[in-house]
Amino acid sequence: MMKRSGYRFAGILGPIAVMLGLSGAALAQEKFDWPRLLVIGTPGTSSGSFASTNGWVPILQKDTGMAVRVVPEDSETMRYSRLTDRRDLTMSSVSAAEMRYQAQGIGGYASQQPVPQRVVWHHNDTPWGFVVAGNSDLQSLEDLKKGGYSVAAGIFSPPMVAAVEIGLPAYLGLDAEEAKSLISYVPASSYAENCRSVVEGKADVAYCASISSVLSEMEGAPGGIRWLSLDPQNSEGWSRYLDSRPMLVPTEISMGVETARGVGGATSNFVYAVPADAETELAYNLAKWMHTAYDGYKGTHPLAARMSLEEFRRYLDRSPLPVHEGTVKYLREIGAWTEEDDAWNNAAIEKMDAWIAARQAAMKEAGEQGVDIHFENPEFLAILSKHTEALEGFRSRL
Repeated sequence: MMKRSGYRFAGILGPIAVMLGLSGAALAQEKFDWPRLLVIGTPGTSSGSFASTNGWVPILQKDTGMAVRVVPEDSETMRYSRLTDRRDLTMSSVSAAEMRYQAQGIGGYASQQPVPQRVVWHHNDTPWGFVVAGNSDLQSLEDLKKGGYSVAAGIFSPPMVAAVEIGLPAYLGLDAEEAKSLISYVPASSYAENCRSVVEGKADVAYCASISSVLSEMEGAPGGIRWLSLDPQNSEGWSRYLDSRPMLVPTEISMGVETARGVGGATSNFVYAVPADAETELAYNLAKWMHTAYDGYKGTHPLAARMSLEEFRRYLDRSPLPVHEGTVKYLREIGAWTEEDDAWNNAAIEKMDAWIAARQAAMKEAGEQGVDIHFENPEFLAILSKHTEALEGFRSRL
């Protein structure tokens, strides 16, 4: 539990800042020499991460005097390389799922230079859940075990297919054969088609994000829609679900269409991350600014409202990713970090360091043997597997 003293501290700071005509971040600036330039990498220009970061950056510039640039980079591997190798990005907005791929060298990251990262602050989250037509006779996900129901499968997205064809049966305690006999899957070629399938009578259940505009449309359709809870308290079901989607976080949906609010679902989180060797005082002051300036920037974009201390703290209770020591220093200072947090964070640091060391050893061995270090080279992947097969992967904490 957080110590209430942290909130008393924040409550005192606000009025003092107002009287002095300074924001909390401006107060922090008096004691910290901010860099001349800070560059933040985000997904492409059409992403919420890019738009929301551009929302709060002008306020950070005004408070600190820094020149802050937001650089859209659609390629996840290139954004990672620019942050960790080229170092022309100071910080990156990245999904927790992608950060797992980066640390463990999954897919295209297998041949990328392994560099440990740390979380500075929570950026945004996307709540997902299972939706049905308003007149559906399904009252819970458990009802799918009765058989004869269909689930939309968004074939345009492998993670969405994994969520419904592997994750959902696992959550219900069904093995592959049982799922095949009880549930049928309806292919959908687009996200909108996937979600609309339940109001168009093509499927009984669809996996959708509650913040999507298509859900607002569906909510207003004749009969409307309902949501079936992916119960955050079902720890056994969630443990099985995370086998296929390890970085999702159990949640009670609090944003998006009205019908989804208060229903159990899964959250996919984005964080702001830096290389592990980023300056402690920079991370500390960024965390301090993101907290104390929140009231001033939360209205700049809907996703900026997800950057509160409360949302960050909620995420930290589930996150398996290591937090930068500068952020830890600030959270401890305001009473929002505990000894229990130290324990899991230290374990997370050890886990990331173990993955990085194992991957570096694999690259060294491949180089010594003249093996081409490429993510599509089976010979290199065999060496990589040998060095990492004993390591435990990252997954959300229940």
